[in-house]
Amino acid sequence: MNHSFQRRDMLRLAAAAAAVLGGGAQAQSGWPSKPVTLVVPFPAGGGTDAFARPLSAQFSKGTGQTLVIDNRGGAGGTLGGSVASKLPADGYGLFMGGVHHAIAPSIYPKLDYDLEKDFVPLMLLANAPQVVVVNPKRVTQTTVQEFIAYAKRNPAKMNYGSAGAGTSHHLAGELFKQQTGTFITHIPYRGAGPMLQDLIAGNVDVCFDGLGSSSQHIKGGRIKALMMAGAKRNPAFPDVPCAAEVGLPDYNVTTWYGLWAPKGTPAEVQSRIIEDMKKSLATDELKTIWAANGSEIPNLTGTAYGGFVNAEIKRWAAVVKASGAKLE
Repeated sequence: MNHSFQRRDMLRLAAAAAAVLGGGAQAQSGWPSKPVTLVVPFPAGGGTDAFARPLSAQFSKGTGQTLVIDNRGGAGGTLGGSVASKLPADGYGLFMGGVHHAIAPSIYPKLDYDLEKDFVPLMLLANAPQVVVVNPKRVTQTTVQEFIAYAKRNPAKMNYGSAGAGTSHHLAGELFKQQTGTFITHIPYRGAGPMLQDLIAGNVDVCFDGLGSSSQHIKGGRIKALMMAGAKRNPAFPDVPCAAEVGLPDYNVTTWYGLWAPKGTPAEVQSRIIEDMKKSLATDELKTIWAANGSEIPNLTGTAYGGFVNAEIKRWAAVVKASGAKLE
Protein backbone atom coordinates (compact mmCIF):
# COMPACT_ATOMS: atom_id res chain seq x y z
CA MET A 1 0.00 0.00 0.00
CA ASN A 2 2.71 2.46 1.05
CA HIS A 3 4.71 1.65 -2.06
CA SER A 4 1.61 2.20 -4.19
CA PHE A 5 0.90 5.60 -2.67
CA GLN A 6 4.57 6.63 -3.02
CA ARG A 7 4.50 5.62 -6.67
CA ARG A 8 1.34 7.67 -7.30
CA ASP A 9 2.82 10.69 -5.49
CA MET A 10 6.00 10.42 -7.52
CA LEU A 11 3.99 10.24 -10.76
CA ARG A 12 1.97 13.30 -9.76
CA LEU A 13 5.14 15.25 -8.92
CA ALA A 14 6.74 14.22 -12.19
CA ALA A 15 3.66 15.28 -14.14
CA ALA A 16 3.54 18.63 -12.32
CA ALA A 17 7.23 19.23 -12.96
CA ALA A 18 6.82 18.41 -16.64
CA ALA A 19 3.92 20.84 -16.89
CA VAL A 20 5.93 23.61 -15.25
CA LEU A 21 8.96 22.95 -17.42
CA GLY A 22 6.83 22.68 -20.55
CA GLY A 23 5.07 25.93 -19.76
CA GLY A 24 8.38 27.63 -19.12
CA ALA A 25 9.74 26.41 -22.44
CA GLN A 26 6.61 27.65 -24.20
CA ALA A 27 6.92 31.06 -22.53
CA GLN A 28 10.57 31.29 -23.52
CA SER A 29 9.73 30.59 -27.15
CA GLY A 30 7.45 33.66 -27.28
CA TRP A 31 8.92 36.90 -28.61
CA PRO A 32 10.74 38.62 -26.96
CA SER A 33 12.52 36.14 -24.71
CA LYS A 34 15.87 37.97 -24.85
CA PRO A 35 17.20 41.48 -25.66
CA VAL A 36 16.34 42.88 -29.11
CA THR A 37 18.82 44.93 -31.16
CA LEU A 38 17.53 47.98 -33.05
CA VAL A 39 19.92 49.22 -35.75
CA VAL A 40 19.71 53.02 -35.98
CA PRO A 41 21.57 54.09 -39.14
CA PHE A 42 22.81 57.45 -37.84
CA PRO A 43 25.07 58.60 -34.99
CA ALA A 44 23.62 59.31 -31.55
CA GLY A 45 21.97 62.70 -31.13
CA GLY A 46 20.15 62.86 -34.45
CA GLY A 47 16.50 62.81 -35.42
CA THR A 48 16.24 59.02 -35.48
CA ASP A 49 17.67 58.87 -31.96
CA ALA A 50 15.12 61.44 -30.73
CA PHE A 51 12.44 58.82 -31.33
CA ALA A 52 14.41 55.56 -31.02
CA ARG A 53 15.69 56.08 -27.48
CA PRO A 54 12.35 56.93 -25.84
CA LEU A 55 10.80 54.04 -27.78
CA SER A 56 13.56 51.75 -26.50
CA ALA A 57 12.93 52.77 -22.89
CA GLN A 58 9.16 52.29 -23.17
CA PHE A 59 9.49 48.96 -25.01
CA SER A 60 11.85 47.64 -22.34
CA LYS A 61 9.46 48.78 -19.62
CA GLY A 62 6.48 47.12 -21.29
CA THR A 63 8.05 43.80 -22.30
CA GLY A 64 10.71 43.27 -19.67
CA GLN A 65 13.34 42.86 -22.39
CA THR A 66 15.93 45.45 -23.41
CA LEU A 67 15.73 47.11 -26.82
CA VAL A 68 19.41 47.81 -27.51
CA ILE A 69 20.16 50.79 -29.76
CA ASP A 70 22.99 50.05 -32.22
CA ASN A 71 24.01 53.32 -33.91
CA ARG A 72 25.60 52.60 -37.31
CA GLY A 73 26.10 55.96 -39.01
CA GLY A 74 27.60 56.59 -42.42
CA ALA A 75 26.81 56.93 -46.13
CA GLY A 76 23.56 58.81 -45.59
CA GLY A 77 22.10 56.03 -43.48
CA THR A 78 22.79 53.30 -46.03
CA LEU A 79 25.63 51.73 -44.03
CA GLY A 80 23.17 50.94 -41.25
CA GLY A 81 20.70 49.64 -43.81
CA SER A 82 23.34 47.30 -45.16
CA VAL A 83 24.21 46.02 -41.67
CA ALA A 84 20.54 45.48 -40.78
CA SER A 85 19.77 43.63 -44.02
CA LYS A 86 22.22 40.91 -43.00
CA LEU A 87 20.81 40.30 -39.50
CA PRO A 88 19.25 36.92 -38.67
CA ALA A 89 15.53 36.81 -39.50
CA ASP A 90 14.45 35.84 -35.98
CA GLY A 91 12.92 39.08 -34.68
CA TYR A 92 15.89 39.93 -32.46
CA GLY A 93 17.48 42.29 -34.95
CA LEU A 94 15.33 45.17 -36.26
CA PHE A 95 15.96 48.23 -38.40
CA MET A 96 14.69 51.76 -37.78
CA GLY A 97 15.11 53.64 -41.03
CA GLY A 98 13.06 56.35 -42.66
CA VAL A 99 12.61 58.76 -45.49
CA HIS A 100 16.36 58.77 -46.14
CA HIS A 101 16.13 55.11 -47.14
CA ALA A 102 13.32 55.81 -49.58
CA ILE A 103 15.59 58.39 -51.24
CA ALA A 104 18.71 56.21 -51.31
CA PRO A 105 17.77 53.90 -54.25
CA SER A 106 17.62 56.86 -56.64
CA ILE A 107 20.84 58.53 -55.54
CA TYR A 108 23.16 55.70 -54.49
CA PRO A 109 24.12 53.71 -57.61
CA LYS A 110 25.53 50.64 -55.86
CA LEU A 111 23.53 49.80 -52.74
CA ASP A 112 24.24 46.28 -51.51
CA TYR A 113 20.70 45.86 -50.16
CA ASP A 114 17.18 46.46 -51.43
CA LEU A 115 14.77 48.08 -48.98
CA GLU A 116 11.75 46.36 -50.49
CA LYS A 117 13.29 42.94 -51.17
CA ASP A 118 15.60 42.40 -48.19
CA PHE A 119 13.26 43.66 -45.46
CA VAL A 120 9.72 43.11 -44.23
CA PRO A 121 7.85 46.41 -43.59
CA LEU A 122 6.46 46.45 -40.05
CA MET A 123 5.14 49.91 -39.21
CA LEU A 124 5.44 53.67 -39.47
CA LEU A 125 6.63 55.02 -36.11
CA ALA A 126 6.70 58.80 -36.47
CA ASN A 127 6.05 61.52 -39.03
CA ALA A 128 7.31 65.06 -38.46
CA PRO A 129 7.65 68.04 -40.82
CA GLN A 130 10.97 69.37 -42.02
CA VAL A 131 11.97 72.74 -40.64
CA VAL A 132 14.35 75.39 -41.98
CA VAL A 133 16.68 76.36 -39.12
CA VAL A 134 19.54 78.86 -38.91
CA ASN A 135 22.18 79.95 -36.45
CA PRO A 136 20.78 83.32 -35.26
CA LYS A 137 24.28 84.69 -34.57
CA ARG A 138 25.51 83.84 -38.05
CA VAL A 139 22.31 84.57 -40.04
CA THR A 140 20.82 87.96 -39.24
CA GLN A 141 17.68 87.58 -41.37
CA THR A 142 14.64 86.97 -39.14
CA THR A 143 12.16 85.70 -41.73
CA VAL A 144 12.44 83.14 -44.50
CA GLN A 145 11.54 85.82 -47.08
CA GLU A 146 14.51 87.93 -45.94
CA PHE A 147 16.73 84.86 -45.98
CA ILE A 148 15.71 83.98 -49.55
CA ALA A 149 16.27 87.56 -50.72
CA TYR A 150 19.75 87.61 -49.19
CA ALA A 151 20.64 84.20 -50.69
CA LYS A 152 19.55 85.44 -54.14
CA ARG A 153 21.76 88.53 -53.82
CA ASN A 154 24.70 86.41 -52.65
CA PRO A 155 24.80 83.17 -54.66
CA ALA A 156 27.13 80.49 -53.22
CA LYS A 157 27.98 82.70 -50.24
CA MET A 158 25.77 80.72 -47.86
CA ASN A 159 25.97 77.03 -47.04
CA TYR A 160 23.68 74.39 -45.61
CA GLY A 161 24.41 71.26 -43.64
CA SER A 162 22.77 67.88 -44.10
CA ALA A 163 22.88 64.52 -42.34
CA GLY A 164 24.70 63.17 -45.39
CA ALA A 165 24.52 63.07 -49.16
CA GLY A 166 21.26 61.52 -50.29
CA THR A 167 19.41 62.11 -47.01
CA SER A 168 16.11 63.97 -46.75
CA HIS A 169 18.05 66.96 -45.37
CA HIS A 170 20.09 67.06 -48.58
CA LEU A 171 17.09 66.67 -50.89
CA ALA A 172 15.02 69.16 -48.86
CA GLY A 173 17.83 71.67 -49.36
CA GLU A 174 18.00 70.99 -53.09
CA LEU A 175 14.22 71.29 -53.38
CA PHE A 176 14.34 74.59 -51.49
CA LYS A 177 17.00 75.92 -53.86
CA GLN A 178 15.04 74.75 -56.87
CA GLN A 179 11.81 76.41 -55.73
CA THR A 180 13.39 79.67 -54.52
CA GLY A 181 15.94 80.21 -57.29
CA THR A 182 18.83 80.33 -54.83
CA PHE A 183 22.23 78.67 -54.73
CA ILE A 184 23.42 77.51 -51.31
CA THR A 185 26.46 75.24 -50.97
CA HIS A 186 25.78 71.77 -49.58
CA ILE A 187 27.94 70.44 -46.73
CA PRO A 188 27.18 66.78 -45.83
CA TYR A 189 27.81 65.36 -42.34
CA ARG A 190 27.69 61.85 -40.88
CA GLY A 191 24.27 62.31 -39.34
CA ALA A 192 21.95 65.00 -38.01
CA GLY A 193 23.73 65.09 -34.65
CA PRO A 194 27.10 66.32 -36.02
CA MET A 195 25.23 68.56 -38.48
CA LEU A 196 23.34 70.31 -35.68
CA GLN A 197 26.47 70.61 -33.56
CA ASP A 198 28.13 72.55 -36.37
CA LEU A 199 25.03 74.69 -36.92
CA ILE A 200 24.93 75.59 -33.22
CA ALA A 201 28.67 76.31 -33.31
CA GLY A 202 28.17 78.67 -36.24
CA ASN A 203 30.08 76.64 -38.82
CA VAL A 204 27.14 76.43 -41.23
CA ASP A 205 24.38 78.93 -42.01
CA VAL A 206 21.26 76.85 -42.39
CA CYS A 207 19.93 73.30 -42.12
CA PHE A 208 16.83 71.61 -43.49
CA ASP A 209 16.13 69.28 -40.62
CA GLY A 210 13.44 66.99 -39.28
CA LEU A 211 11.64 68.70 -36.43
CA GLY A 212 12.35 65.79 -34.09
CA SER A 213 16.08 66.53 -33.86
CA SER A 214 15.79 70.33 -34.00
CA SER A 215 12.89 70.93 -31.61
CA GLN A 216 14.83 71.07 -28.34
CA HIS A 217 17.50 73.32 -29.84
CA ILE A 218 14.81 75.68 -31.18
CA LYS A 219 13.14 75.82 -27.77
CA GLY A 220 16.51 76.43 -26.13
CA GLY A 221 17.27 79.37 -28.44
CA ARG A 222 20.42 77.78 -29.85
CA ILE A 223 18.97 77.82 -33.37
CA LYS A 224 16.06 79.69 -34.97
CA ALA A 225 13.24 78.18 -37.03
CA LEU A 226 12.36 80.25 -40.09
CA MET A 227 9.77 77.97 -41.70
CA MET A 228 7.97 74.64 -41.43
CA ALA A 229 7.50 72.61 -44.59
CA GLY A 230 3.94 71.90 -45.67
CA ALA A 231 0.57 73.59 -45.72
CA LYS A 232 -0.06 74.11 -42.01
CA ARG A 233 1.70 75.32 -38.89
CA ASN A 234 2.88 72.76 -36.39
CA PRO A 235 1.07 72.72 -33.01
CA ALA A 236 4.37 72.43 -31.16
CA PHE A 237 5.64 75.66 -32.78
CA PRO A 238 2.55 77.76 -33.60
CA ASP A 239 4.59 80.94 -34.18
CA VAL A 240 6.67 79.45 -37.02
CA PRO A 241 5.06 80.05 -40.45
CA CYS A 242 4.51 77.17 -42.84
CA ALA A 243 5.76 77.02 -46.43
CA ALA A 244 2.34 77.64 -47.95
CA GLU A 245 2.05 80.93 -46.01
CA VAL A 246 5.30 82.33 -47.38
CA GLY A 247 4.69 81.56 -51.04
CA LEU A 248 6.12 78.03 -51.27
CA PRO A 249 2.96 75.87 -51.53
CA ASP A 250 4.81 72.94 -53.11
CA TYR A 251 7.52 72.74 -50.45
CA ASN A 252 6.10 69.73 -48.61
CA VAL A 253 8.76 67.59 -46.94
CA THR A 254 8.26 65.34 -43.94
CA THR A 255 10.78 63.31 -42.00
CA TRP A 256 9.27 59.94 -41.21
CA TYR A 257 10.72 56.98 -39.36
CA GLY A 258 9.67 53.37 -39.70
CA LEU A 259 10.46 49.87 -38.57
CA TRP A 260 11.57 46.89 -40.65
CA ALA A 261 12.65 43.31 -39.95
CA PRO A 262 14.94 41.21 -42.15
CA LYS A 263 13.17 39.23 -44.85
CA GLY A 264 12.17 35.79 -43.63
CA THR A 265 11.16 36.89 -40.13
CA PRO A 266 8.23 34.60 -39.17
CA ALA A 267 4.76 36.14 -39.57
CA GLU A 268 3.81 35.43 -35.95
CA VAL A 269 6.94 37.26 -34.77
CA GLN A 270 6.14 40.19 -37.05
CA SER A 271 2.67 40.43 -35.52
CA ARG A 272 4.06 40.34 -31.99
CA ILE A 273 6.61 43.06 -32.77
CA ILE A 274 3.89 45.32 -34.17
CA GLU A 275 1.63 44.61 -31.19
CA ASP A 276 4.30 45.45 -28.61
CA MET A 277 5.46 48.55 -30.47
CA LYS A 278 1.88 49.83 -30.75
CA LYS A 279 1.47 49.37 -27.00
CA SER A 280 4.61 51.46 -26.44
CA LEU A 281 3.39 54.21 -28.78
CA ALA A 282 0.03 54.31 -27.00
CA THR A 283 1.57 55.25 -23.64
CA ASP A 284 1.21 58.77 -22.28
CA GLU A 285 5.00 59.07 -22.06
CA LEU A 286 5.57 58.56 -25.78
CA LYS A 287 2.52 60.58 -26.79
CA THR A 288 4.01 63.53 -24.89
CA ILE A 289 7.48 63.10 -26.42
CA TRP A 290 6.14 62.70 -29.96
CA ALA A 291 4.00 65.84 -29.57
CA ALA A 292 6.95 67.82 -28.20
CA ASN A 293 8.94 66.75 -31.27
CA GLY A 294 6.14 67.97 -33.52
CA SER A 295 5.31 64.46 -34.70
CA GLU A 296 2.15 62.48 -35.21
CA ILE A 297 1.81 58.87 -34.05
CA PRO A 298 0.80 57.14 -37.30
CA ASN A 299 -1.39 54.07 -37.60
CA LEU A 300 0.18 52.35 -40.58
CA THR A 301 1.42 48.77 -40.42
CA GLY A 302 2.26 45.74 -42.56
CA THR A 303 1.38 45.84 -46.26
CA ALA A 304 -0.19 49.30 -45.97
CA TYR A 305 3.10 50.62 -44.62
CA GLY A 306 4.93 48.79 -47.42
CA GLY A 307 2.72 50.58 -49.95
CA PHE A 308 3.55 53.91 -48.33
CA VAL A 309 7.27 53.17 -48.58
CA ASN A 310 6.94 52.21 -52.25
CA ALA A 311 5.13 55.48 -53.02
CA GLU A 312 7.85 57.45 -51.21
CA ILE A 313 10.60 55.72 -53.21
CA LYS A 314 8.87 56.77 -56.44
CA ARG A 315 8.19 60.31 -55.21
CA TRP A 316 11.79 60.95 -54.19
CA ALA A 317 13.14 59.46 -57.42
CA ALA A 318 11.24 62.21 -59.25
CA VAL A 319 12.63 64.89 -56.90
CA VAL A 320 16.20 63.61 -57.37
CA LYS A 321 15.80 63.65 -61.15
CA ALA A 322 14.30 67.16 -61.22
CA SER A 323 16.89 68.63 -58.83
CA GLY A 324 19.90 66.99 -60.47
CA ALA A 325 21.19 66.10 -57.01
CA LYS A 326 24.33 64.00 -57.04
CA LEU A 327 26.55 62.33 -54.49
CA GLU A 328 29.48 64.44 -53.42
